[in-house]
Amino acid sequence: MDFIIEMCGITKVFPGIIANDDITLQLKKGEIHALLGENGAGKSTLMSILFGLYQAEKGEIKKNRKLIHIHGPNDATRMGIGMVHQHFKLVHNFTVLENIILGAETVKNGLLKLDNARKQVVELSKRYKLEIEPDALISDITVGMQQRVEILKMLYRENEILIFDEPTAVLTPQEIEELINIMKNLVMEGKSILFITHKLNEIKAAADRCTVLRKGKGIGTVEVASTSKEELSEMMVGRKVSLSVDKTEQDPGELLLRVENLTVKSRTHNKAIVNNVSFEVRAGEIVCVAGIDGNGQQELVYALTGMCALDGGRIYLSEKEITRNDIRSRGQAGMSHIPEDRHRHGLVLDYNLAFNLVLQSYFYPRFQKKGFLKYNDIYNYADSLIGRFDIRSGQGARTITRSMSGGNQQKAIVAREIDRGSKLLIAVQPTRGLDVGAIEYIHQQLVAERSAGKGILLVSLELDEVMDVSDRILVVFEGKIVANVKPKDVSYQELGLYMAGSANRESA
Repeated sequence: MDFIIEMCGITKVFPGIIANDDITLQLKKGEIHALLGENGAGKSTLMSILFGLYQAEKGEIKKNRKLIHIHGPNDATRMGIGMVHQHFKLVHNFTVLENIILGAETVKNGLLKLDNARKQVVELSKRYKLEIEPDALISDITVGMQQRVEILKMLYRENEILIFDEPTAVLTPQEIEELINIMKNLVMEGKSILFITHKLNEIKAAADRCTVLRKGKGIGTVEVASTSKEELSEMMVGRKVSLSVDKTEQDPGELLLRVENLTVKSRTHNKAIVNNVSFEVRAGEIVCVAGIDGNGQQELVYALTGMCALDGGRIYLSEKEITRNDIRSRGQAGMSHIPEDRHRHGLVLDYNLAFNLVLQSYFYPRFQKKGFLKYNDIYNYADSLIGRFDIRSGQGARTITRSMSGGNQQKAIVAREIDRGSKLLIAVQPTRGLDVGAIEYIHQQLVAERSAGKGILLVSLELDEVMDVSDRILVVFEGKIVANVKPKDVSYQELGLYMAGSANRESA
């Protein structure tokens, strides 16, 4: 068999956990090989070993049947191995172009030569339909755009083995389709791809073969075409998983959130990013804001949660105006928030898990007395949430959050925000980067909150999630609500037209 990469008997140990336990993975030349597993199953660790970020305790790596030693990412790059990381490795105060060429710059007489690089990057972006603004700062672009920058970084280095670690977690359905086409084109050009994902639809659409990991062990490698999604999910989780959301019809109750004529203008030009938006969320309903990324969803959430100033309009929570309230007082008034960017707005990565789980409540008497933290109470509370929400970490509540898998970091935020008992939960991409078992659990939690009379404003780019979980869908396009519909009254195709701005329908 013609394998371009073989990882044989790989074992990697971290404090309190065996991340990879004697795993063997073989990548054929010119195939898309999916790596599937739950959060914390060891997928990213295994790929980080291939890219030289970690060194394995046991095992060996071969390229074209020859033993190779990868001591760091520079070694990997020299050997033609590139990686798009789940948590982007970008310099936020550099431009898009500077990030793409970083480490592979052309220098003449001590000066950086950007002209050829710019031309090459623009050509690559057009060729692979990865449109970018070369001179934009990373700090000013969306998460979806940052993903494109990561992919272009890899393509610019002409790597032949491409590792995609959760590449679609932040992309819209249309962008995901485009990315899968890009991956197929890359394979046709002779490249070989390792593709980490939790999304079974994507594996079926893109991959030739799939290796499944569970709790650090290799479960098996299967041909994707002859394996069903149900079989894949059972291999991954170790039990049967419901791939649909089970919820009963219920009538909405009291008015919880009322938004009137909300307007947020761009800080760089005078255009309204959120344009005169009005809507309501009632107790016992899940209202989903759907749309293609970059149509004002982020600014709308920032305005609702107090993370940015308004340029017009009013916000009411349980009929009390909170338009000028700060973030903490909105939380105390009954608002919880699961943010889109878990690293920037959801966690303090160098705090341990316990401290992150009380970030929104450490100042209450339950966790402090006269300004001194009650450590026993904090750790006991953290242990209870870790158990209830199945948050996996090497050293329990004392684990430094940065060292946890992305999915378990996300579970920690969801656990914290749901357990606060707020009347209104604003959940932005709550299942981003989660496996099917964890998605099933989070959806069950959202439906349980709705059944308990809470109001939920869900912002999602996942059309399946939008259609399965919501009671009502608000579609945004260029900062305006262009449709207010119920899932049972709309098709995927019709929803796509609203999202693209090709149709308008504002009555539910």
